[in-house]
Amino acid sequence: MTVTSSPLLVTGGTGTLGRLVVPLLRDAGCDVRVLSRQRRDSGDGIAYVTGDLRKGEGLSAAVDGAGTVLHLAGGPKGDEEATRNLMEAASRAGVRHVVYISVIGADKVPLSWFAAKLGAERAVAGSGLPWTTLRAAQFHDLALTAVEKMAKLPVIPVPGGLRFQPVDAREVAARLVELTLGEPAGPVPDLAGPTVYGMAELSRGYLAARGKRRLMMPVRLPGKAGRAYRAGANLSLEGAVVGERTWEDFLAERVS
Repeated sequence: MTVTSSPLLVTGGTGTLGRLVVPLLRDAGCDVRVLSRQRRDSGDGIAYVTGDLRKGEGLSAAVDGAGTVLHLAGGPKGDEEATRNLMEAASRAGVRHVVYISVIGADKVPLSWFAAKLGAERAVAGSGLPWTTLRAAQFHDLALTAVEKMAKLPVIPVPGGLRFQPVDAREVAARLVELTLGEPAGPVPDLAGPTVYGMAELSRGYLAARGKRRLMMPVRLPGKAGRAYRAGANLSLEGAVVGERTWEDFLAERVS
């Protein structure tokens, strides 16, 4: 790994993943700059700049002088547009490396969020800048949010064939720091969790950790998305880098 004197811009630095990545970069000796839509006071070795990716506001100042951009920001809508705005600003500023976090199955699962991630991937790859893109599985945190909501129902619906390979966000953060401090590598191997779980298994693990019981009802996911999930389009079973922390490890720490 190499650490340069140029500032390193992180988008999404205040989100679930960003809150893990930014301290690691700072501890590695990087000059870290974080883009935020809300004004924040700089401190603890982190400089905050205000801007809006979707509106394209404040981006020129955010990337000015930055040698590397780590693009973590994302949301349910507008990822492709936001990424194109960022790439245009980064290209004008002469950024030397763009690192992007995407999702496994971006090109296979016919849902709008996956399509937006794929569009953002293409915006990065087509920017003319040196780049690295990591596709990761869904985080344990997202799986927890889903099962927590379903556990509030008297009967938990269990979509048949729906499987996940959840990965720990800290392992994704560590991998991203490694890639950010390395040379541009284009598409790198996916990062997934060590175990594939059905929705029922995720729910049972959560219920056991909380000391609860619920009835479960099998349901069928309809349409193209259902077929894609049943085919494992959101999984990476071959060639992926596999994390170590399991769903059970995560629950023992977070829930139990």
